[in-house]
This record gives sequence, C-alpha cells and structure tokens, in this order.
Amino acid sequence: MPIDELKTIVIATRNNGKLREFRTLLLPLRGQILSLNDVSIDEEMDETGGTFAENARLKAISYSRLTRLPVLADDSGLEVTALGGRPGIRSARYAGPNASDADRVRKILGELAEAAGERKARFICALSLAREGTVLLESEGECSGIVAAEPRGANGFGYDPIFLVPDLNKTFAELNEAEKNRYSHRSRAAASLLQKLEQIKSSNRQL
Repeated sequence: MPIDELKTIVIATRNNGKLREFRTLLLPLRGQILSLNDVSIDEEMDETGGTFAENARLKAISYSRLTRLPVLADDSGLEVTALGGRPGIRSARYAGPNASDADRVRKILGELAEAAGERKARFICALSLAREGTVLLESEGECSGIVAAEPRGANGFGYDPIFLVPDLNKTFAELNEAEKNRYSHRSRAAASLLQKLEQIKSSNRQL
C-alpha cells in the first residue's frame, strides 16, 4: 500500500475529544481524518483482548473490514500502582457500561482513599493501523504521573482531571491542547507511528 493512500484515515472512535486530538497529532500526514460516524459505521466492537495492544489491533482489524479506507484504532487507559494496575484495559468501562467520566473519576478516587498507598500512575496508548482486515503498523506510548487528590481543570476528557504531571504541577485537564500534545501518551504513540511511516516513505517501501 503506497503511503499516499493514507491521505484519508478513519479513527475508530465516536469520542469528539479523542478525534480532535488525533486531527492535531496527525497533521503531518496532511490528510483528512474522519470518525466512525463520518463513514456511517454504527457497529460496536467488543474489546476482548488482554492488553491495550491486543484491543487496538482487534478494533483496527474489525472496523477496517467495514470500509475501504485505512482505520486507525487506539486503546488507552490509566494504570494506578496502588490499585494493582487498575483500571487498565477496563478504563472506559470501570464504573459500569453507562457511567460518565465523572463517575469513573469518583470511583478511582474512592478506591485510592481506601488503599492509602502511593498515587503513582501512568497513561498508556496503543495504536494499530489496518486496512481491509490487515494490520499495517502499530505503536505505543505512555506518560507517567500521579493521581491528584481531587479533579482539577475543565479541559480534556476521561481521567484527565485527576492525572497530574509532576513536572508541570498540572493535571491533563489543566493543560491547553498544545501542552497536552507535548506530554500525552497518545501524542507519543502517534509520534512513533508517524516516525515509522516516515521511515517507510524514505526507503521507498510500501506498507
């Protein structure tokens, strides 16, 4: 597959916050970044993998079979040391299937209050790019931090209000978009993916 055919990519998400981040992170491709809604894909894919990478791969393969366009899927989440790595791959479903971001944040803070342990945590993101059921490239990125005592900031989504970057003394939700894209797990995974694409392009190879 020629690199030029990546001028339009479908991000396997309906989350507007995540889509907005990817549109910024993938600007070097100078292409069109679409969501599942944009290509009228309504199906929900079960995340049955045991790791972030496995879940990203499952989603990329499954959704790419529903469109002729390349699909980039991510699986990302928060791992908290004192909670034995929870919520991990269950980050989006940690407080139940219909829970809000605020519900999930409250659950984490409540469990940490009972655990009374260290508040070290890390965000992890795994990316998988596939076309018509075949994986083309994969990458991962992570960002280390601590869980704040209470939510701070109004930007971002998910666990951003309680993920504190020690060097900045700010949560992800207190960062503007440019700041977050310098530190986030998703930006590091995207940068790794773009680097791999550039290496393929410079060697005149195809995906």
